[in-house]
Amino acid sequence: MKYKDYYEILGVSRDADTAAIKSAYRKLARKYHPDVNKTKEAEEKFKDINEAYEVLSDKAKRQRYDSLGSNWQGGADYTPPPGFENFSFNFNQGGGQSFDFGGSGFSDFFSSLFGDMMSGGMSSGRSSSQNFGGFDFGGGAASSRNRRTTSPKAEDLDITKNLNVTAKEIFDGKPISVTFTDVEKCGFCNGNGFCSHCGGTGIVSTPRTVKVKLPKGISEGKKVRLKGEGKSDTYGNKGDLYLVVHFKDREYEFDGENLIKEVEITPPEAVLGCSKDIETLHGKINIKIPAGVSSGQSLRLKQMGLPKTSGYGDLKAKIKIVIPKNMSREVIELYKKIQTLQ
Repeated sequence: MKYKDYYEILGVSRDADTAAIKSAYRKLARKYHPDVNKTKEAEEKFKDINEAYEVLSDKAKRQRYDSLGSNWQGGADYTPPPGFENFSFNFNQGGGQSFDFGGSGFSDFFSSLFGDMMSGGMSSGRSSSQNFGGFDFGGGAASSRNRRTTSPKAEDLDITKNLNVTAKEIFDGKPISVTFTDVEKCGFCNGNGFCSHCGGTGIVSTPRTVKVKLPKGISEGKKVRLKGEGKSDTYGNKGDLYLVVHFKDREYEFDGENLIKEVEITPPEAVLGCSKDIETLHGKINIKIPAGVSSGQSLRLKQMGLPKTSGYGDLKAKIKIVIPKNMSREVIELYKKIQTLQ
């Protein structure tokens, strides 16, 4: 069999780090993918690229490969190392069905070196087709030529997340930072958990932070689209990120562009009327509360709410009569006297 120089195939040096190997692989995989390059030579080149990446991206395989030394020349005759001369790279699953791993894109050279490391990687439910680097190719050249791999639909790359915002964030109108973890199927093994990129889990978790500026007049449940901030595939396609807006605030209730804020007063203040300083999004203001007001009534404060496309909504000061705690005996006696006068 012929020796394969995996470093030469990917065009990287023997001391290249993981990032350089990954970058070289992705560039070559796009160039020689069967959907892009229809030639027979490209198909074989594509298989070699995937095989080289499978070895050099895996620490254990790379270490074993490097133990052969650096004096080999690509294409030179090669004899398997001791212990691998009689290795049969064929998986029989006990039901009369066998899987020939070499026919799914790996060379005899690869089989002779890594057969023992790969034998546990197939299950009885897996066909002879394997997927590496996000590209799938079947059990032979003919099936690879006749099979068309298509890019995922754009909507499959979209992400939808909830965005909780406060009244102040909406009022300020400044870009809001949104941090989330993007969990998706590994693009290198297509979720099979058969590569070093995802650590054998089949999924990749990526923390991301984006900034979004909410438009004026945004309402509860509306979606804000961030173009190109969704998932991406190996073809260069990018989906969109959709943020579903939800109003969450401890101080205010939302009524469209209007806000509702509770204002606490005591029973005497409710009976006699009073003035109250309250904080609003527009600053501190003083309001007059009329005598005889009841709990639950609202005072409308014009143009003190959220920004609209033109102007502002209103703020409703909702009265809440609160009984003071730890009242003195004298105060309680006064209430008893008042009760007798009614």
